[in-house]
Amino acid sequence: MKLNIDFEKVNGLVPAIIQDAFSNKVLMLGYMNQEAIDKTVETGKVTFFSRTKGRLWTKGETSGNFLNLVSMEVDCDQDALLIKVDPVGPVCHTGDDTCFKEENRSKTAFIDHLRTVIKDRKENPNDKSYTSSLFEKGINKVAQKVGEEAVEIVIEAKDDNKELFMGEAADLLFHYLILLEAKGYSLDEVMEVLMARHKS
Repeated sequence: MKLNIDFEKVNGLVPAIIQDAFSNKVLMLGYMNQEAIDKTVETGKVTFFSRTKGRLWTKGETSGNFLNLVSMEVDCDQDALLIKVDPVGPVCHTGDDTCFKEENRSKTAFIDHLRTVIKDRKENPNDKSYTSSLFEKGINKVAQKVGEEAVEIVIEAKDDNKELFMGEAADLLFHYLILLEAKGYSLDEVMEVLMARHKS
């Protein structure tokens, strides 16, 4: 990964904003030199340059709470990094989810990742992908699957088996996202409708 960073402007160390790739929560701020960036890319685990220790420091090297690299981008001034990660455990040394005392427990942001995967399965069909096969069968089949899953969740709602109900709820949400993509609409547009209703 070659990033065009102006290290001279920042005296050899560039600030790195660490963000959860799924929840979009800002987790912490660290500093990196070129060596830290190279090691991060090589290992897939975010490594900083510790200003207090004067050496490279891989987050989680003692605690096991690593920051698994998802993506890395440089800002428009070429003097700051945005690093998206999949964190293992709490990020802060205090045991908090983030270094800013914010919780990072919401899983709903995973929907955006799932939407990206679904869109990719549509645009780049894969013979082994169930999602790609649904797109190939056309809108009627996709709509039919949503109907089937809706009926199944209604049936499970009448009983008290949480595991079965949650499974059907996940199936319905997944197929609903596929239907939106098949129609060429986005979940953001659905949210706009809900937000407009909420204001009225």
